[in-house]
Amino acid sequence: MEKFTTLTGVAAPMPLVNIDTDMIIPKQFLKTIQRSGLGKNLFDEMRYTPDGKEIPDFVLNQPAYRNAQILVAGDNFGCGSSREHAPWALLDFGIRCVISTSFADIFFNNCFKNGILPVVLPQEAVDHLMDDARKGANARITVDLESQTVTASDGTTFHFEVDPFKKHCLLNGLDDIGLTLEKVAAIDSYEAKAATLRPWA
Repeated sequence: MEKFTTLTGVAAPMPLVNIDTDMIIPKQFLKTIQRSGLGKNLFDEMRYTPDGKEIPDFVLNQPAYRNAQILVAGDNFGCGSSREHAPWALLDFGIRCVISTSFADIFFNNCFKNGILPVVLPQEAVDHLMDDARKGANARITVDLESQTVTASDGTTFHFEVDPFKKHCLLNGLDDIGLTLEKVAAIDSYEAKAATLRPWA
């Protein structure tokens, strides 16, 4: 998993509340078990007409936000079903951070396991960042995981809380497999001892 330390990038404003996982990645795209390739279908029913043409008014179709790496979203982001394809699609598009006043629990945890930082901030802070994001590509927001801060383009800084273990995993690029591999020496030692004690196993 790619490490997350400091990110400075374009933030796209998505002020909708209750953006659920079916909006993030509709059910017809859940057949794959590969993490790559889902970015083109991110927010598919909001981005495209039924015949596949882009909807110009949708924020990620606008030139200023096509390379957005941050989403500033409304309350309760990621609600709905527990599909891990939702963070896969966000990450494949290029989104590394989502900022909101609250997240659905399963989506929130899935973000950390896939290299995305979900930032919870008070409403007034999200409103400020939403206004900043509406300025377009010239308004770049900086998210610093080490110092746990989000800095708007005007220099206003907001502090956020994050679980120390989840922070450690993101800073070091450790998903569940990476965490297991950190213990490979202890696992090998255990297996060697077990083979001696129980050679028939």
